[in-house]
Amino acid sequence: MTAEDIGDDAEIHALIKRLARPHSSGGDVVERAALLASGGDFAAAMLWITDHAGVAETMDAAPGRGLHGPRVDLSGGTGSRVPLRFVLPAGALA
Repeated sequence: MTAEDIGDDAEIHALIKRLARPHSSGGDVVERAALLASGGDFAAAMLWITDHAGVAETMDAAPGRGLHGPRVDLSGGTGSRVPLRFVLPAGALA
C-alpha cells in the first residue's frame, strides 16, 4: 500500500464517518443518496464499505399489489431494486 493509497483511504473513511448515522444493529448506516450527493468517488466509497464488512441493508418484503405494492414495469415484472442504505458493523468507523 502506497502513501497515496493510505491518504485516499483516510479521505474515504472521513467521508463515510461524516455521512454515517447510528443503526439499530449497533453499527452505522450510510445512505446511498448521501454518498452520491457528497460528490466524492462513489465507486471508491462502495469498495471501502465492502472492504470493511459493510453490506447492503436488506429490504423488507413489499406488499403484493395495490396502493403500496411495488411498481410493475411494462413487461409485467418488478424492476430490480438498488440498495438504499449500507450497514457497517460496530467499530468499523472507529
